[in-house]
Amino acid sequence: MPFESDLLISYAHLDDQALSEGQSGWISNLHRLLRIRVGQLLGREPRIWRDPDLQGNDDFAAAIEEKLLRVATLVAVLSPRYVQSEWCTREVKEFCHACELEGGLRIGTKARVFKVVKTPVPLERHPRELQPLLGYDFFVLDPQTGRPRELSHLFGPETERQFLARLDDLAYDVSKLLEELEGSNGAASPAPAAPAKGTLYLAETSFDLREDREAVKRDLVRNGYEVLPDRPLPLVASELGAVVREQLARSKLAVHLVGRGYGVVPDGASRSLVVLQHELAAERSAAGLPRLIWISPGLVVEDPRQHEFLEYLRTAPAVHDRAELLEIPLEELKSAIHQQLAPPQAAKKEKLQAAAPAVGAITRIYLVTDQQDVEAARRIEDALFERGYEVILPLFDGDEEEVRVEHEESLRTCDGVILYYGAAGEPWLRRKLRELQKSASLGREQPLRARAIYIAPPQTPPKERLRTLEAQVVREPLNAFDPEVLAPFLAALESGR
Repeated sequence: MPFESDLLISYAHLDDQALSEGQSGWISNLHRLLRIRVGQLLGREPRIWRDPDLQGNDDFAAAIEEKLLRVATLVAVLSPRYVQSEWCTREVKEFCHACELEGGLRIGTKARVFKVVKTPVPLERHPRELQPLLGYDFFVLDPQTGRPRELSHLFGPETERQFLARLDDLAYDVSKLLEELEGSNGAASPAPAAPAKGTLYLAETSFDLREDREAVKRDLVRNGYEVLPDRPLPLVASELGAVVREQLARSKLAVHLVGRGYGVVPDGASRSLVVLQHELAAERSAAGLPRLIWISPGLVVEDPRQHEFLEYLRTAPAVHDRAELLEIPLEELKSAIHQQLAPPQAAKKEKLQAAAPAVGAITRIYLVTDQQDVEAARRIEDALFERGYEVILPLFDGDEEEVRVEHEESLRTCDGVILYYGAAGEPWLRRKLRELQKSASLGREQPLRARAIYIAPPQTPPKERLRTLEAQVVREPLNAFDPEVLAPFLAALESGR
């Protein structure tokens, strides 16, 4: 049956009352922004339906039941009022029933219902149909009082930013499901055994790392990976172990983010959910499951329980024998995860080696620039090419993963590297130097023969003071470009043959 609506927003009318005079309600704002963002992702205007005028005394069957058969997806906005409303819970129940009549509630591994949590409600009070689903939390907990605060522009720019980030995740998932529905002509299909790129376990964290975990999950999902757990973890110790073990058994990697908070302690347990997941993953790693454990650089903790756990992670030989402990920026963690999930394959390396000229025939120089410096760096590219060197520049077109993979492959296969330090700022240079430090982990068979930092205009105090043992520092003459300044770098490159 063709769908008349792409999306139904199910909500309690009390939750759309504006907190400030003249402002739109929270649900109306969600509706407006969801329409815009889903439309941008789909490339067409989505058909979103909600019932601003229907009331609980209307004839439910006549007004809604028939229409639910022709709705593709549902967004349920949970709040204390929503779970108390017979009208709202019936709307969810009838939608799920209508989906079953049309072939199923799931399309592949995805459910056609999305759970938005506007105000936290205990899981056992969620409608039964929504309890197995992970939600999109549109609230944060105040670090001082522990009280939940709904994400809204009314509470300042930071909560507005968090609102938009959550909305973008929701819109992305809705649009992908709608595309799958359109591709299957609205028919539900059996869930595949696993997505093509694989599955990993991204452990639940303490609340202070919720944003970081969502950022990592967002990056992985958008690059084609399935991220577990795919359901809320039980907060009863006797039930937790079986669920986590089942999820770990499906995974090819476990990733643990450890922050300053100790985390929730499940009922019947003496250790937190964060610690218990680590212990269960350690069990699995004895059977070969690789693990990455991430601690934010410079982390300071006050809870003695968390301090003890961190000391254990940093010092226990059993941890380091079976896991890799990383205290690096979050963006570098993402790269480490991708490298672990998709390392250079032997077959790919053999193919590259077979296609490459004989050793010594071509010397490759990776000229690393920021996108805004590409044109200015062409002079160096031309000068090196005229001297017989193959020059590689970064890829800037393509999706995030394609750019990352190409960058890492260039670091792996080049003979020398020049970092073009022009309009890009000092943070860019530091990031690229860290990437050079890690290039050995990308599967290089030989160390880099030479590395240099080429300092180009504009002149700045950090550039004038720059000194490093990581690479040669080459400074462009003040008057004009002179390729001879590259002579020391090229001498080092040739002597390294």
